[in-house]
Amino acid sequence: MKSITINGSQRESVGKKATKALRNAGQVPCVLYGGDKPVHFSAPELAFSKLVYTPNAHTVVINLESGEVLNAVLQDIQFHPVTDRILHVDFYQLFDDKEIALDIPVQLVGNSKGVKNGGVLRRNNRKLRVKALPANLPDFIEIDITPLKIGDKVAVGELPTNNYTFLHTDNIVVCQIKTSRTAVADDEEEEEGAAAEGAEAPAAEEAAQE
Repeated sequence: MKSITINGSQRESVGKKATKALRNAGQVPCVLYGGDKPVHFSAPELAFSKLVYTPNAHTVVINLESGEVLNAVLQDIQFHPVTDRILHVDFYQLFDDKEIALDIPVQLVGNSKGVKNGGVLRRNNRKLRVKALPANLPDFIEIDITPLKIGDKVAVGELPTNNYTFLHTDNIVVCQIKTSRTAVADDEEEEEGAAAEGAEAPAAEEAAQE
């Protein structure tokens, strides 16, 4: 999984006055959990743009001024209700030998047969939660929707796993092809195609005899 580096400064004071001063200076107060004790630090607000404003999942490398380097994932983020500025960020520390749960984006590839016939693709879950060691976290969950016809769906239980576990029940639907008023039944299209091929054969024989 791709990682984003954030350069931060460890905070000595964590009171309301110190926190307000940090925000006024364009800094975001942060806390890293999961280790022996919480680590309080701050980082420039612009440093979070690639982490927050993206549909992709990333791990985070936190570089502190003290020289300490910590691996983490984003756990929670608070925004101002009016300005949408980042107010606070919580991280969870990663360890190579400890599994972590993370929401991974679903990536659909291919052109569905059902959609070509007028069906509508519905994405029920754009992200799926998986559990794995940090080294085994995937960048995305890929699903090939090419063979899906109208009425078909893909559930979590049908997806392959590679050194990670889905934290969903097997019957959770990830995506499906719904019918619509303009939809043509897939079997009708196949019958029309077969009829067209059957009509071409006699025509070709007649042309050969001439």
